Amino acid sequence: MSPDSERGIGRREFVAAAVAIGGASALSACQERERELVGTASDTAGGGGGADGTPTGTDTAFDLSVPSGNPDALSERQHAWNYAVVHDAHGNTVIPQQQLILGLSYEGSTPPTEAERERVEGALRTLEEAFQWGTGGNPSASFTQGLLFMIGYSASYFERTGDVPKQLVPAEDVLREVGEDPAKADDFDAVLLMNSDIGSVVMAAEAALFGEIETVNGVEVTDTLEGVFSKTARRTGMVGKGIPADVLDNEEIPESAPLSMGFKSGYRDSQPSEDRITIREGPFAGGTTMAVSRLGIDLDRWYDQPHEERAAEMFCPAHDTDEIGEIGEKLGAESGITEENAHSVEEFAEEYGRVGHTQKVARARDDEFVPTILRRSEGVATDTDRTEFNFTGLQRHVEDFVETRKAMNPDQYDDDLPADDHGIIDYLETLNRATLLVPPRPQRALPTGTDT
Repeated sequence: MSPDSERGIGRREFVAAAVAIGGASALSACQERERELVGTASDTAGGGGGADGTPTGTDTAFDLSVPSGNPDALSERQHAWNYAVVHDAHGNTVIPQQQLILGLSYEGSTPPTEAERERVEGALRTLEEAFQWGTGGNPSASFTQGLLFMIGYSASYFERTGDVPKQLVPAEDVLREVGEDPAKADDFDAVLLMNSDIGSVVMAAEAALFGEIETVNGVEVTDTLEGVFSKTARRTGMVGKGIPADVLDNEEIPESAPLSMGFKSGYRDSQPSEDRITIREGPFAGGTTMAVSRLGIDLDRWYDQPHEERAAEMFCPAHDTDEIGEIGEKLGAESGITEENAHSVEEFAEEYGRVGHTQKVARARDDEFVPTILRRSEGVATDTDRTEFNFTGLQRHVEDFVETRKAMNPDQYDDDLPADDHGIIDYLETLNRATLLVPPRPQRALPTGTDT
């Protein structure tokens, strides 16, 4: 059953507005609007719903062998989401529709006390007990009833509590390296990313973390983040088939497109494995790094072009547009980008008069031609009237993000193309960026750079 099949666009718009507003009143209204959907889905899945109707989670220990080990346990990797999200018919991962990004300011002790660590860990474990981890690993799940989340810490946090991990590059330095204004760096000490296909799930999780409710999906809230973290930013977004056409004021967006620029992403060959972006050694082995960006987008100018030109600039000019389809659906599991495409940008510029975004960023793949950034959100922003979106990428080292982002810049290539024929970079504007280290679960509660 589709999350929007019962009440259609009306429910989708209502839930999007409720998540964007936040707070106890909006949560109650959102739960009421989604109750029938959640109840039907739980019945189909065999029950197991909590007090709010959504599936409950687990209080078992962490298990690095998930999903092949104990199915009720959670991986030591916070970023182990792939087994717990929906997969399409081609095996591509489908990130949940509702996205909530919280920018946090650390207000605790320096260095953190054990009591503060226990409080943060208790608050996060409450969410894992209250909500199923994503789909619960159900390979036939059609949407994500549960909750997926991860918390990461910035260089400013680590500067106060210990040493900055070597995998982490401050956002200001990243902006300078890619030719952007360092003043656009977010000043967060931490970022909490939460995703679900059920809007009231991310809202209830937020309310529980900050002491706004006493129970969450039937689980008592005994620990919160209050006194340790305060919210300094709250960003919401939605992603999924048909959503951009519904929520954005642009009639040119294809009705079935999952992203605002009209084409799907997340093809298997353009996403690395979770192993590839996991830190392998050192005090944060088992973790990863996260780059969180808010981007503006000039859709009017993008859609002034015919479909053929947009497809060429999104993928590669050598791609046959008939084989791409309206939104890239005919490509199936593969983007079709080859090593020859990636290393022939200058030649393509001369032959076709334009080059493609996917073609360009493929230059930043590793020696085995595997991408280095795993995308976790590309949601249309629902907390603003402007055309913006959230982009969140995971990578082993923030420098992987830097190299991929630099590959988008026209000045990296020896050609004379104008910027608006150089992939999609000329249609995007960076509004904010943050870079974080996402520790493994056992260290996620107020880590320091000297953790062992």
